Amino acid sequence: MLSRTFARLPATTARRGFHTTRPQFASPYHYPEGPRSNIPFNPLTRFFAVRYWTFMAVGFGAPFGIAVWQTYKNK
Repeated sequence: MLSRTFARLPATTARRGFHTTRPQFASPYHYPEGPRSNIPFNPLTRFFAVRYWTFMAVGFGAPFGIAVWQTYKNK
């Protein structure tokens, strides 16, 4: 049923024009472009791997640690 509806639509409504404008580098609202520019940390620092794996271990282990603490605490 839907395929019949889309088949009857004119080609101009089904077609979308994707386009971009030049970046306005003079604008204060334009952020830098390129690799590693859209992440909130710098992976090129010296101890990035240690900080990254520590963050991942704490983030993964925290829910389990909280569950164990909740299970064994005194009421």
